[in-house]
Amino acid sequence: MKLRRKRRFRLGNRSARRLARRMLLQLPALVTLVLKLLRDRRVSTADRALFLAVLAYVITPADLLPDFIAVLGLVDDLYLVGLALSRLFGRAGPDILLEHWSGDPRTLGWFVGSVEELGSLLPGSIRRVLRRTTASRAVA
Repeated sequence: MKLRRKRRFRLGNRSARRLARRMLLQLPALVTLVLKLLRDRRVSTADRALFLAVLAYVITPADLLPDFIAVLGLVDDLYLVGLALSRLFGRAGPDILLEHWSGDPRTLGWFVGSVEELGSLLPGSIRRVLRRTTASRAVA
């Protein structure tokens, strides 16, 4: 008689987790970049406000997916931060990003291109809800 192993619930794939780890190593440079972008008057006020609103959402206990729901509660926060960063970086433009980036420009290019890839950690239905939520708040 064979014993069946219980399948562990796995969210995302290995490449997405590897990407998240690599991004964490760039965290000090990222924090510096974001702080400089938030102070830069050439960056849209709406984009800066959206990023700050997402940070406030992440910090507050009220969540679309509560943090006590295993991994999903934290992943929605991470995904929203990724969306807000993607918008902030995309709208700031490469010249402003390079001006404020303290590391290797290739690393910045890789990082900017990879931010939204974190979304692969979430199921498609949840990604769509989060996208609609951030899009409607960005317009408001």
